[in-house]
Amino acid sequence: MEDEDLWEFRERWKRELEGRASSPRLAGGGCERQEPRRRGGDLENQNGYAGAGGVNGGVGAVRGDRSSRRAENASHMPACMAMVEELLEGRLTSLMAKMSDTQSRRRKRHSGTANPGPGDAPPAKSPGTGTLVEQLIRDLDEINEVPFFDVQLPYEVALNIFMFLGRTELGRCAQVSKAWKVLAEDEVLWYRLCLNEGYHRGASVSDSPCWKGTLRDCKRTKDNVQHNWKNRIGAISQLQYELGKVLCDVSSCEDLVIAGYTSGDVRLWDTLHWDAGASFLWPNRLRAEVAPRPHVSQVKINQSVAVASYTDGSVDVWSTESGQEPVHHYQQLQGVQTVALGPKAVAVATASGTQVRVDSPEDSGSWTTLCQAELHAPVESLLLVPEHLEGPLAAVAAGDSVYLLGPGRGPDVLHSIYGHPVTCLDVSAVRAALGVKSCGWAMNDGGNKIQVYSLATGQLEVSVGSSAGDFTCVNLKDSPAHLLVCGNKDRRVRLFDLRTGSSVVSLYAHHLGVTTVQADDWKIVSGGIEGLVCVWEMRTGAKLWEMHNRHPVRHLSFGVSRLVTANIPDEKLPRGACITDDDLTAHRRHRGVICLYDFSVDATQPDHVLPICRSNYTESTGYNYNIGLVVPYDDLSGPHAP
Repeated sequence: MEDEDLWEFRERWKRELEGRASSPRLAGGGCERQEPRRRGGDLENQNGYAGAGGVNGGVGAVRGDRSSRRAENASHMPACMAMVEELLEGRLTSLMAKMSDTQSRRRKRHSGTANPGPGDAPPAKSPGTGTLVEQLIRDLDEINEVPFFDVQLPYEVALNIFMFLGRTELGRCAQVSKAWKVLAEDEVLWYRLCLNEGYHRGASVSDSPCWKGTLRDCKRTKDNVQHNWKNRIGAISQLQYELGKVLCDVSSCEDLVIAGYTSGDVRLWDTLHWDAGASFLWPNRLRAEVAPRPHVSQVKINQSVAVASYTDGSVDVWSTESGQEPVHHYQQLQGVQTVALGPKAVAVATASGTQVRVDSPEDSGSWTTLCQAELHAPVESLLLVPEHLEGPLAAVAAGDSVYLLGPGRGPDVLHSIYGHPVTCLDVSAVRAALGVKSCGWAMNDGGNKIQVYSLATGQLEVSVGSSAGDFTCVNLKDSPAHLLVCGNKDRRVRLFDLRTGSSVVSLYAHHLGVTTVQADDWKIVSGGIEGLVCVWEMRTGAKLWEMHNRHPVRHLSFGVSRLVTANIPDEKLPRGACITDDDLTAHRRHRGVICLYDFSVDATQPDHVLPICRSNYTESTGYNYNIGLVVPYDDLSGPHAP
């Protein structure tokens, strides 16, 4: 039937072309139809004679002449031109009757071939005998139907089809027709695209008047930030509090940074608002009267609470919203060597020797101990599983075993191989990755490995890596899906694909060993014992840039546009900071440093360039990052300039 329709269309088109070629009106190159002209208030026809009856007579004569010409040329005029002429003259009755007849024939043809399905054309509505304006309104009403070639679909059905398209496909569909343009620019479509690409999480459709423009601005900002990351363009600042004390530990979460010092003080920065009034966290009143105050051993922070542990075994917990006074305090018998917080859950886990304890607040606000456990070996690593719905779940590494501890369970053994100690640990919402050291006869079995377990089943999913050196750090929760990044004592940073178990990228990074590492969808940032912070491009494996400080990099965390690094010294009591010395303040080279890099600033402003990149003269070709000296004679100007 499709071949017959095509043959009929070709024959009709051929007849219309032959009729247009043989028409004397078209062959002469002129146009018989001319609009009447006004002269002196009267209506003249195309021969210049005014009608005997004035305007009404002239109009009647023109209409009569037009009717006669239409009757003569009806057989030679194409069907589409006849429909246009009828529409312009306002003769809607015959035109709408033809449209109804055409739709009825189409319905009969569809019903005669097969049973109507969900994708077939719905019954056409009666066109009625309204005015041309009413017909135009019915055609432009987007709530009724949207033309999909020869099928008329309701607007909601067409919108559900467009839900499967991306930005490029929607842009192409907007060029098809006006109806498709209205559909392709629907706010619901672009709102879903914003959420799917990670922008404005938690927003509603009514929060933006134009989600298409919002997505465009977000993409432009992302491209600018990525350009600044690659070219090391931004602003750098150092977070300092106790100039005479040594930095002990640092933790960060989005815009919050917390640090502990050998003086026992804990400092909190809100890098987004810089609220200095709430930056100092007071200790517990009983411990504040003790002199000298113990050193801070561990600090952790999330969006809800901040926690600090001390060398005397005490633990203080603060709320990041309520104030500077501790909301919870407890004492351990031994020094606390490991503290863990969930990314969002309000729960605190601490490890003191072989004891593990998990505390959480109740609905009334008072804190309670959910679970406690005594392990067979001292705890070396402690983490809380993020987004666990059944309550806080702690992953604990002690010796050659890894345990799962939570309310009403455990400690359950997740991994245990005698004589193969666990060197590093990280957990995500569904997996746990741990570095296993091979000793003795196991060295012939491929060397050290990273084993990935499923938290739901407790079974080993994949084992990756075969390095001679020990794995010192592993990052699973911050890595892209199905990827794992880790650092090793053999000076290399490796990226593994968990689906295949193969190495994707292997980078020679730090000559003294890797201490911390993090990756996203296009870059890898690593820190080493020698004090280097390196930024790598994942696709090419090239080093984009590096920064150096004196002490080992013990903390590294970055977001979309910010990077926080902390160089923490291993020696907490250097010469010049001891109580027996004359000078009780530590030299600057012994204190450690916290650096905050902001790559979201305007690259065109000279004040927003990193301090090492403020040279305004042309360097030699050997420099790749426009490095210049930040000294007064770096800006050469005036009559004395050479």
